[in-house]
Amino acid sequence: MTINTQRTNAEHPDFIALVKHLDADLAERDGADHAYYAQFNFITNIKYAIVAYENDKAVACGAIKAHGTDAMEVKRMYTLPAYRGKGIATKILTALELWAAELAYKKCVLETGKRQPEAIQLYEKNGYQRIPNYGQYIGIENSVCFEKVIL
Repeated sequence: MTINTQRTNAEHPDFIALVKHLDADLAERDGADHAYYAQFNFITNIKYAIVAYENDKAVACGAIKAHGTDAMEVKRMYTLPAYRGKGIATKILTALELWAAELAYKKCVLETGKRQPEAIQLYEKNGYQRIPNYGQYIGIENSVCFEKVIL
């Protein structure tokens, strides 16, 4: 399997389609909490997104957006179920970190949910350290926040 990644933004139709799959998955996992999280996940302001392709099929995505002056926040990470466990999410995450470093950001931060154990495992495997919940996630029981220094 050959996976290629493409830098784009939130207006790319393949990114939009994958995010719809992500939102459906999160609505199921988060249940009653979904509306709270959904308010922070609009993609309209995302300038830096990556879509991964197998041949011409969009199979995964991720994005970053500025979080303060020295950090990029990793957002909208998703891999189609049939493509999970093949290292694609790590490939996207690494590409996002590289992009953030090129833009002179010093670290990446992110939030994920306790009901997403595979996401937690992905971030820990890729060198992310748990940090206290930040911003809108302070006091949210289901949230887990991470940080990785990239420069």
